[in-house]
Amino acid sequence: MTNVQQPEITMVDYGLSNIFSVRHAFEHFGASVVVTDDPAQVLAARALVLPGVGAFRDGMAGLTRLGLVEPLCRKAAEGTPLLGICLGMQMLFDASEEFGSYRGLGLIPGRVVKIPGVDADGNPQRVPHIRWDPLYPAGGHPDFSGTALRGVTPGQECYFIHSYEAKPQNPADCLAETVYGGRRICAVARRGSVLGTQFHPEKSGPVGLSIIQNYLALCGQ
Repeated sequence: MTNVQQPEITMVDYGLSNIFSVRHAFEHFGASVVVTDDPAQVLAARALVLPGVGAFRDGMAGLTRLGLVEPLCRKAAEGTPLLGICLGMQMLFDASEEFGSYRGLGLIPGRVVKIPGVDADGNPQRVPHIRWDPLYPAGGHPDFSGTALRGVTPGQECYFIHSYEAKPQNPADCLAETVYGGRRICAVARRGSVLGTQFHPEKSGPVGLSIIQNYLALCGQ
């Protein structure tokens, strides 16, 4: 565990969050974590984490019911670091087709679509995508230097569990991708101070923990 003073992290709880494991991962590096569903605390945050499991529709309904959509969007516009994890990453996008058509936070242009039930060769494939898979630089990025993935060697694996995938409108917003069924899937999206991981860094062993540590370092800049 590092002894460097870490910034306070405000973790957004909207009813579909795997709070315990994510909070523990951040506290492992000495971060002070505040878990909240209070819009005022979100607006006062110096750094934000939006975790989540479940359906896009239900996640956005929870954020809307609690009055958290506008504060999250305002903080992103101000340049406050914001990390979305799994469902949290998907909600950063404009919209999703999961169980219909639903608007997201609109912080990263693009849509969330169903992972095809067949691979690139037309053979049936398992959906959801549940397994460890490698990360590769994407969007014209030659490597991960200077980002929350710095120190990650292309090909190192993280843990994925999802049935829908985010497709950034601008390819440059995809920082890292993985491959499933012969198709590329955006694994990490980034736009300004907003970052999203489709995989669960808190469940991805040393590689995932290094990403959390890097995010904390970026928050402290």
